[in-house]
Amino acid sequence: MNGRNEEERRIYERSARMILLLAMRELYPGAKVRFEHSIGQGIYMNVTGVSLTASMVRRIEARMREIVRRNLPVEKSRWTREQAVAYFRAQGQEDTVRLLAYRPFEHFDVYTCGGLSEYFYGAMVATTGEVGQFALRFYYPGMVLLLPGDDLQGPPAPFAERPQLMRAYAEANECARILQCETAADLNDIIARGDIRSFIRVNEAMQERAIAQIADRIVARGARIVFVAGPSSSGKTTFANRLSVQLCVCGKRPVAISLDNYYLNRESVPRGEDGKPDLECLESLDVPLFNEQLVELLAGREAEMPLYSFKTGMRKERGVRLSVGRDDILIVEGIHGLNDALSADIPSELKFRVYVSALTQLNLDCHNRIRTTDVRLLRRMVRDHQFRATQAIETMQMWDAVRAGEEKYIFPFQERADVMFNSSLLYEIAVLKKYAYPMLKSIGRDSPYYVRSRRLVKFLNYFLECEREDEIPTTSILREFIGGCMFYVE
Repeated sequence: MNGRNEEERRIYERSARMILLLAMRELYPGAKVRFEHSIGQGIYMNVTGVSLTASMVRRIEARMREIVRRNLPVEKSRWTREQAVAYFRAQGQEDTVRLLAYRPFEHFDVYTCGGLSEYFYGAMVATTGEVGQFALRFYYPGMVLLLPGDDLQGPPAPFAERPQLMRAYAEANECARILQCETAADLNDIIARGDIRSFIRVNEAMQERAIAQIADRIVARGARIVFVAGPSSSGKTTFANRLSVQLCVCGKRPVAISLDNYYLNRESVPRGEDGKPDLECLESLDVPLFNEQLVELLAGREAEMPLYSFKTGMRKERGVRLSVGRDDILIVEGIHGLNDALSADIPSELKFRVYVSALTQLNLDCHNRIRTTDVRLLRRMVRDHQFRATQAIETMQMWDAVRAGEEKYIFPFQERADVMFNSSLLYEIAVLKKYAYPMLKSIGRDSPYYVRSRRLVKFLNYFLECEREDEIPTTSILREFIGGCMFYVE
């Protein structure tokens, strides 16, 4: 998906959500909808105030289609803070009232359609008739709004069940509920009260416990190889290091193997559609050699592991000789770790697969979700600037290609993981803001990434900055992006 299509898709999605909210108000005025997270090309939402059934969901979809046929105008108007607070309080939307209290502006753009006014951060379509393709599916206990593919052409994408992903999100939401931090306003309240120090500690302790539990499962399985995979900026490297520590606690000796060293020489790497070497595809790796050496190591024999130079695009003449003992566990980090074709010669019972992703638990309010993709982009921008002297606009130029690779080589395999680890931290946006905000503000109107940067600026405007960065432990996944991580030499 290119940047323009992504922004157009977001406009389409926001507009579809407003049509759904209008249909809900007309049919079930006492119900409350919370848009939670994506699932495939759809958005999962929870509904309170009514007990959803499949027939109710079909009725809601039919009313949405009727609203589309009416071709109602979607009008934008500017309200004062007092107007917005009075309206949303009367609607029982206290989460929105609290959100607006923290936004550093006295006026707000509100969209109105069919007598329903809503506050969305971002543009909308001009009329409901422009949202022609969608479907609604009952998915206990909530429902999923299905939208067309990335190019917004054709019918809505088919529903793809993701049980592991749904469990991971459910666990993330439960953690947010336990910590009483489910919205941006909740986090802002914690910062404003001066409670962020203990909040950071509890966040980090919950993640450490989750990593320890994964280590216990690996040992109980008797696995000899752990594959760690996940999308860009999900914190895979720090996770792998922390997992190694926990495996040591269990009496095991972790040994890291980098898939980067198995790249083919550059002239042998397959070409992508742009004619450049496609370093994301599985065929860019020497998969037969990788399997052969894994078999050698597991059999107790020594193998000469290759070393690859990205500077020359060639494998070095000499590698590193390695052997492993019975209590050693190989940890392999790389985007293809969940693909069976990567390690086809190794029996399944010897493998353990971990999918790492930053599954954001926070919402802005019930009707405005925070996209995991946006938080990962903020992480990537900050890391690139901190450690690679890369400006935000350069990161954005690469981001669309990164996302395309994830859609092709990572997301289709995520359900094959033995466990999903959520690397998101409830407090991280308040920390990332300090670094990302000035970078985004520097992008001018003449840039092709101005619209995207402005959307992210508006998003960050809802958050207070966290001024207790010193409380973030050096083992934190967030340190991988802002600096000060004990696992790296900076």
